[in-house]
Amino acid sequence: MAERTPAPRLPETGGRLAVAVHQAGPIPLAADFDCAAGELLALVGPSGSGKTTLLRAIAGLYRPAAGVIACNGETWLDAGRGIVRRPQQRRVGIVFQDYALFPHLTARDNVRLALGHLEPAQRHAVAEQWLARVRLEGLAGRYPAELSGGQRQRVALARALAREPRVLLLDEPFSAVDQVTRRRLQRELALLREEIRIPIVLVTHDLDEAVALADRLCVLHGGRTLQAGPPGELLRHPASPEVARLLDRHNVFEGEVVTLEGRRYLRWGPYRLEVAEGLEALAEGSRLAWYLPDSDVVLHRRDRPSRGERENPVTGRVTEMVVLGGMTSITLGFDHGRETLRFDIATHAARRNGLARGEHATVSLLAGGIHLMPGHDAGGEAMGHMAADGGVP
Repeated sequence: MAERTPAPRLPETGGRLAVAVHQAGPIPLAADFDCAAGELLALVGPSGSGKTTLLRAIAGLYRPAAGVIACNGETWLDAGRGIVRRPQQRRVGIVFQDYALFPHLTARDNVRLALGHLEPAQRHAVAEQWLARVRLEGLAGRYPAELSGGQRQRVALARALAREPRVLLLDEPFSAVDQVTRRRLQRELALLREEIRIPIVLVTHDLDEAVALADRLCVLHGGRTLQAGPPGELLRHPASPEVARLLDRHNVFEGEVVTLEGRRYLRWGPYRLEVAEGLEALAEGSRLAWYLPDSDVVLHRRDRPSRGERENPVTGRVTEMVVLGGMTSITLGFDHGRETLRFDIATHAARRNGLARGEHATVSLLAGGIHLMPGHDAGGEAMGHMAADGGVP
């Protein structure tokens, strides 16, 4: 009786991945993050920030000078104790930016390479089943050169999952395909996530992609972890001006804590701004950086009152107006300094309100959106004099 071919198994439920690695030298690292089973963590940051190096360290393809990497309670690396598990022992699935398929092997045979845990007689059929699972039915016999970019990426994903990995690592997986294919692959990844319960770590330069796909972001710069958390939290409450700029947030300013008639305000040029929370804990006269999401900038409409018109109104001159289809990006300049405020508005609303370069416009800065960053100036430098009332500078 012929042996029954097992159906392809999605990775079993994995445990938490924890990474804390450090080293100086030509590839500096000071990264500390974790990723739970079933969670997708996106590593974001500029080129050279150590994202791919960290993926290689998790996979066992690179050995940091110091630190610990563990998954599901199993230590993969402990430099201090001399513990280093080989890549084969870690059982990690990797999808590379350039696919890393063997050009002389068919799609089927590329996937078969990951099926060493099965009997040889089973691998052919299971490889085809994995290809069918990623919507490549009928293409198993084609070579990589005969496949489109999106199809090659699906082969790479099928190969990564066929290993039944404990962790899935994605290194810029969609950067080499066109925009339409990219969106299709992103959607397929989002659907696939519902079926697998292992940590997934994604490296991407595309912030929109990271925000759309990830449960949490980890912002890296120079190999250092600057902040990690849910995308919405980081986009509204960056830990520092540096994080804000790395996340392409523009409205970062510097202000001073002042008291008027017993109430605390944030002085910004000639304006005294109300802030929903955080000012009371800061010392009078403290200077600090603050940030406002552009979604909390409300344009005063000329035809009827706007929401929040009385809340922190400021007036500036339109210095830049960029129409991007249905949305228009507005930049306001102010007489009290070189700082500029940027926000987006529907193009039809910009036209209806007569916005144009050189025209004055009044906006409200919603108090609930103002995020204070004590200890930093607007340029991102640490400030030593920031302290709570009664605290130690």
